[in-house]
Amino acid sequence: MKDQIKESSHQKSMLTRREFLGTTALATAAFTIVPRHVLGGPGYVAPSDKLNIACIGVGGQGRSDVFNVSTENIVALCDVDDEQTARTVKRSLEDTGNQAFADMLGRATRYRDFRVLLKTETNIDAVTVTTPDHTHAPIALAAMRAGKHVFVQKPLTHTVHEARMLAKAAKEMKLVSQMGNQGHASEEARLVNEWIAAGAIGDVTEAHCWTNRPIWPQGVKFPQEIPSVPSTLNWDVWVGPAPFRPYHPALAPFSWRGWCDFGCGALGDMGAHIIDHPYWALNLELPETIQASSTEFNGESFPVASVVRFHFAARGKMPPVDLTWYDGGLMPNRPEELEEGRLMGDKDGGVLYVGTKGKLMHGCYGKSPRLIPETKMKAFKFPAKTLARSPGIHAEWIAAIKSGNGAQTTSNFDYAAKLTETMLLGNVAVRMASKNVILKYDGEKMSFPNMPEADQYLTKEYRPGWSLSG
Repeated sequence: MKDQIKESSHQKSMLTRREFLGTTALATAAFTIVPRHVLGGPGYVAPSDKLNIACIGVGGQGRSDVFNVSTENIVALCDVDDEQTARTVKRSLEDTGNQAFADMLGRATRYRDFRVLLKTETNIDAVTVTTPDHTHAPIALAAMRAGKHVFVQKPLTHTVHEARMLAKAAKEMKLVSQMGNQGHASEEARLVNEWIAAGAIGDVTEAHCWTNRPIWPQGVKFPQEIPSVPSTLNWDVWVGPAPFRPYHPALAPFSWRGWCDFGCGALGDMGAHIIDHPYWALNLELPETIQASSTEFNGESFPVASVVRFHFAARGKMPPVDLTWYDGGLMPNRPEELEEGRLMGDKDGGVLYVGTKGKLMHGCYGKSPRLIPETKMKAFKFPAKTLARSPGIHAEWIAAIKSGNGAQTTSNFDYAAKLTETMLLGNVAVRMASKNVILKYDGEKMSFPNMPEADQYLTKEYRPGWSLSG
């Protein structure tokens, strides 16, 4: 089957539109575009106001990302599995009832290989990347080098080195970037920031983060049988830069998260949704030390359960902080202030902040923040709202691109790379847990001065034919 399924029909007609969007602010554009309300009533978006977007990885979470940029002109869909692309196109009408959206996806050019897409679709403005973790960096970097704005699902990358490369590229190329951790755009996330900044619980010295993940197999060995590769799947491109393994449904399409060569485990999956909130609210940078303990680690898949302890230095007037991560069913000690029978966080996980004047707790994605006990919450006087509110993780990315004035998003790669690096340092500590050592981290040099053997896990060797070089 050809990597390009059908010929693109939009390129010639849209030849100058990308240049227009890249050089003209929206205020100027208003003088050259007929007002939307004249053309199509309230809410109408003129075609010339829309971005040309290519979506890479369109099954599972990728389907959600496609649907969430449906306000724009989606001109290309790329997935290594034709079945996933077909399912997303089919569900576009079933799930939304929007015939125009379904028609747009039906017209979109289909690809299996992102490299062919980027070489062919020269008029796209932006790209979403929703693939397994190990391919985030090569896809995103290739797109940025082609001058495209990028939205990359969490975790940003598979290694620390990759995270730094993406942050550097986005900054140097002056592109609008965003990592897909949707809770970062929530109202609750902003409330947590504002409450902590206002001193609601005093100086925060501890944060405890937990998740119900993994909900996929971990702590297992790779299956020995080698089934046939489905005819709809380009397995070589799926494996990408990772060491080659034969196809197996234990990897694709879902359970890749638990395998070290392809995913980042429970910490990489949910840290961006859970650690993100204290990371932002407490103005954290990179940790000074990391230590982990876990169930047995076989080197192929992440352990069934782990606990990771990060220590962060003081930041301005904020004191040092110890942040602890728990997964695989492990939990922090239940705070004595929490009422009997009350759930800690929510079913997916949560965060507990320990301050000098009290405690604050919320669920996964920052949901339902509350001072505890509830009597303190009821007596709490909300501080003024000081942070700008977000229209949504996808919408703010789109708006920043269209502004043309250098605006950035709240989970741009400068922020997201540091958060991702912190999470991935936790995975390095898990790999070294059997050494029973506290890893000291030199963020400036990107190394562990007290255990150089751990440095190898900050980067990785790519399979022949794959590279991050230009």
